Amino acid sequence: MRILITGAAGFLGSHLCDHLLAEGHEVIGLDNFITGNPENIAHLMGHENFSFYKHDVSNYIFIPDKMDAVLHFASPASPNPQSPSGYFNLPIQTMKAGALGTHNCLGLARASKARFLLASTSEIYGDPLVHPQKETYAGNVDPVGPRAVYDEAKRFAESLTMAYHRAHDVDTRIVRIFNTYGPRMDLEDGRALPNLLKQALLGQPLTVYGEGKQTRSFCYVDDLVDGIIRLLHSEEHLPVNIGNQDEMTILQFAETINQIVGNKAGITFVKDARSIRDPQQRQPDITRAREILGWEPKVSLGEGIQKTIPYFKQRLGLA
Repeated sequence: MRILITGAAGFLGSHLCDHLLAEGHEVIGLDNFITGNPENIAHLMGHENFSFYKHDVSNYIFIPDKMDAVLHFASPASPNPQSPSGYFNLPIQTMKAGALGTHNCLGLARASKARFLLASTSEIYGDPLVHPQKETYAGNVDPVGPRAVYDEAKRFAESLTMAYHRAHDVDTRIVRIFNTYGPRMDLEDGRALPNLLKQALLGQPLTVYGEGKQTRSFCYVDDLVDGIIRLLHSEEHLPVNIGNQDEMTILQFAETINQIVGNKAGITFVKDARSIRDPQQRQPDITRAREILGWEPKVSLGEGIQKTIPYFKQRLGLA
């Protein structure tokens, strides 16, 4: 297949490039590096089946010759208010990537009669009132709240994707991605795993907000990519959750990281102001992924963290 991946220099996009190239496909990568890291795809430059264009997907996309598939992964995704590449500090760019970027990618897929796969997110469920979250749950999202620029951009992108499928018969897929981790993720991402693993490797006390009763489930990147590829090759058009169902509290997670790393500095509890409306529960219902794709995660949390540590050490100058 000839496959276009937007956000190719991002955490997930770069792993997809690796996987698809390993399968023998031709991959065209797009990224404007507003959040993507050129180092993530440096090893692919010169690969006979890989080509790259620096481009903002919110502008018209022209790629010579037809595509067989278009995978739209371009968007700021970090919820860290202190990160210059987080969506709090790139609100307009985030909404344009979800709206104009999705429109441009769908137009390209339609012109090529190609499959289209949208990278959506568990954030479309907002701070959920239903647990675990099924694809049929419409969500609890504040359209003018601090996280809306990301949440609503993805919700609109899903609506536009289904509109193109219904009105123009575009062969679409939607993956709702839950917390994913692994090598190449941004250490300043602002989410629980990079925050806590970084502190543990530096021998610092792990910062836990409130009492640490918030819950998360963590999926290793290889499992996620496997699920995405299975969805791409399926005939399913409605959204599918891909994530790990093994839910734990943030306090349990912090204790697990300290144990794996051997960090003796312990845990520091900090008052949780909830200033950015951080969801209190996050766990996917992956029944549809099991039934439709024959997929479920295989990498345990301990194994995944061990695979991630060398990258974090290298980025922190500890290797």
